[in-house]
Amino acid sequence: MADLAPLSMGKAYCADRRQYFLGAPFDPIRKEAVLGLLDNCSSLARFRYVVTPNVDHVVRLSGNAGLVPYYDQAWLSLCDSRPISRLARFLSLDLPLVTGSDLTSALFNSVVRDGDKITLLAANWEIVRALERAYPRFCFRAKVPPEAVCSNPAALMDCVDFAAREPARFVFIAIGSPQSEKIAHAIMLHPEGRGIGFCVGAGLEFLTGAKRRAPVWMRHAGLEWLHRLASDPRRLWRRYVFAVVPLIRLFAGEIARRHHGAA
Repeated sequence: MADLAPLSMGKAYCADRRQYFLGAPFDPIRKEAVLGLLDNCSSLARFRYVVTPNVDHVVRLSGNAGLVPYYDQAWLSLCDSRPISRLARFLSLDLPLVTGSDLTSALFNSVVRDGDKITLLAANWEIVRALERAYPRFCFRAKVPPEAVCSNPAALMDCVDFAAREPARFVFIAIGSPQSEKIAHAIMLHPEGRGIGFCVGAGLEFLTGAKRRAPVWMRHAGLEWLHRLASDPRRLWRRYVFAVVPLIRLFAGEIARRHHGAA
């Protein structure tokens, strides 16, 4: 991709290329191009962040307009769902699959450099300790926010201040959606915010082996959701089951809008 725009705080990498599908923004950029952009980033640049919408995010966005700015104002919004990517292809849209888990792994193994500072807002201290053991060449500073941090304004601002206090090349926010996106957006608005933030869900847990990803064949078949459901049914069954009907409804609406627009 030769036409990538320069990095800029709070703006999509190339606004005229951003696609809206199922009511959510997606940037049609492949993982290799994303890594190329990130490899040249500086810890001194104004903070911007990356979101990775999946089916759960898209369905949640459709029912909560208050979440829209957290995705619209992300520097990059990458498709983290093979079903969404395939539905888009059905309508001749190219939404490359760039999962948060794959992006996180590639960053740690090919972009982060020895001595780089990394800020973590993690779900628990076990993840932090596992990362410190696995990547001793990197300089981690971490915070574990309290549960329901987004309903606690003081705790949320504490996270924002923590991330802004010391410049870090990368900031990983992995405390679940939409908490991670809300905090990333708030860091972007902080005058001292620096670096690039990643709202990566379970990406850090997959990286450390705390959770296991689906076999490659299941990922290619679009069945990674089934593997995750089988691994943690009590937590995930409701999310997946109750997302099916809204997703079908959103896709039907997408077809209708595009048909009407083409008429």
